[in-house]
Order: sequence, then C-alpha cells, then structure tokens
Amino acid sequence: MPNLKCSVLVVDDEPYILSALTAILKSTYDVVTADNAEAAQKVFSERVPDIILSDLRMPPVNGIQLLEWVRQNHPQTVRLMMTGFGELEDAVEAINRGHVFRYMFKPWKEEQLHEMLKSAAHTFDLERRHEELLEQLRTVNEDLEQRVAERTQELQAALLELEQKNTMLEKLALTDPLTGLPNRRAMDRLAERELRRRDRYPTGLALGIIDVDHFKAINDKFLLPGGDKVLIDLARVLNTAQRNVDLLGRIGGEEFMVLAPETDTDGAMVLGERIRTTVEAATFTYQDQEIPVRVSIGFAVADQAGPTEYDTMKHAAAEALSEAKRTGRNKVVVRHVSKSPFEQAG
Repeated sequence: MPNLKCSVLVVDDEPYILSALTAILKSTYDVVTADNAEAAQKVFSERVPDIILSDLRMPPVNGIQLLEWVRQNHPQTVRLMMTGFGELEDAVEAINRGHVFRYMFKPWKEEQLHEMLKSAAHTFDLERRHEELLEQLRTVNEDLEQRVAERTQELQAALLELEQKNTMLEKLALTDPLTGLPNRRAMDRLAERELRRRDRYPTGLALGIIDVDHFKAINDKFLLPGGDKVLIDLARVLNTAQRNVDLLGRIGGEEFMVLAPETDTDGAMVLGERIRTTVEAATFTYQDQEIPVRVSIGFAVADQAGPTEYDTMKHAAAEALSEAKRTGRNKVVVRHVSKSPFEQAG
C-alpha cells in the first residue's frame, strides 16, 4: 500500500501566512487552507483532515472557538494553535476548550514547525491505531479460544504481545472522554503526587468528592444524552469555581474529585461553598429545557502534622459526602482526617 500523506488544514486570515505554510509543508503533508472559520468548517464538510493548524486571532470566529467546534464534531482531528500574541490566558483557554495538542508562536522557526506537525501526525496515527488494536484484540482472542489446545506456545506469545499493547493503551488513557477532565486513574496519580510533595514540604491538603444530587432523575427524564450534556456543562462550571492551583477530575458516573493543595479546613469549606453556590447559580439546559442541578460535596482535610494515606483521605471524603447526602443534600461537609466533621448547610 502507498504511504499516504497526512492531511493538514491551515487556517489563517493572512494570505501570506497561508502561502508560506503551504510552501513549507506541501512536500511532506497534504495541505488544505482556509482564511476563516466558516471556510474551515466547509472543508470539514467535504473531507475531515487529520490535523488542523489554526491562528488564534481571526474575526468574527476566533481560533479557540473553531478548535472547540472541531473537538466537539471531529474529535479525531489533532488540533494545533498558532498566534503572534504570547498570552498565557489564551493558551489555557485553548487547551481547556479546544483540547489543543500544541501551541506555537509567530514568527515560527521552520524546524519547530516541522517537529510540532511530526508529533501531531504521530499522535493521530496512534489514536487511529488505537481502534485497530482493539479490533485486533477481539479477533485474536476469538481465534486463540478456538486454537488453544494445539497452539499453546503461540497463544502465550500472542497474549504477551497483547498485554504489552494494552499497557501502552492504558498509558494513553488518562482523560475522561466525555468531559475532557482527568479520569479516575489520572486523579489517583495526581493525588499520590500531591501527597508525596506534602511529605517533603508539610502543608495542608484538601480532597473533595462532588456528587450530583438526584442525577438518576435527570437521566430518567432526559435520558442518557441529556445526562451527558449536564455532566459536560457541569465540568465547565466546576472549572470556573476552582482556583488555578486546584486539580479537578471526573472519577466516575456523576462524581468528580477536586484536589486543593495548601488548603486547611476553613479553606476547604470556602472552596466547597464556592463550588456549591456556583453550580446552584448556573443554568443547565437540554433541548431548550432548563435542568436544575445541585451538588453535595464531601471534603477531607489533612493538616501539616504527619503523613496521610490517599485511601484514608478518600474514605474520609466519601464519609463526608455520605453525610451531606443523608442530611439534606446541596451542602458541604468537611472532615479533618483525624477529627470529627463539621458541616455547613447550603
């Protein structure tokens, strides 16, 4: 089979930028250009490019909005951003909304441009092969079940290869596909990292579990698509309520976890109340119907004194959440890992 070029859509409202990038990239990539977001969307309606490289500042729809649209409608396309304005807020917004893979500043260096696109093409190839590997895994397993008696040695070699592939895939799977937040595995790793850092530099640490109240009723009324829309919007709202140093992830179902470094008991209550009231004040809709969303939050707080195990904090946070649910919901309960809890009703 021929080695097909990776397709790249370059979007910029400056004609000379499009010409320059086309000249640089055309020998290696199948390059398509668009001078605004609407033209880029038209390209997607005709063919889905492997990679999109978009400028940030483009009226009337900017690059962040375009890449967010690409993420929502064509998530398999690797998203890259370029800009002549080196503002950290823009980079953070692009990463959060468009899940941008790389961020490049103008004027670029040609070798940096090639390296970024090479990395993006490699990522696209890995993600494409992900599904192929899973299909191969199912096929090979079925074949092995039929031939295990006479091909034991070959089966063992195949299983070892599959285990290695699964290990590789697991390393890539640290993001919740629905919300784009870190998943349970990623949060476990982040929490262990924060606890190790706390052992070296003693300080307060708060771990909170956030659970949507009466989420089953939302799913029952609006079905799975409506429930998913609530979780996606809730992830966005929760991100606005936390501090820059806090870490937020979805750990399963309608449960989210927040890690708040350098946070004591009072700070955890303040953070929990800010999250609770922000969610309460937010508007959630599905198919033009407003959905009231409330959350219960359980926080476990470890102070500066002595080491603390991750399981201990999770257990304490889960108990605090259970108490919040049991005593009325839409409230925050904070527990010190070695002291009795106190609560503040919402």
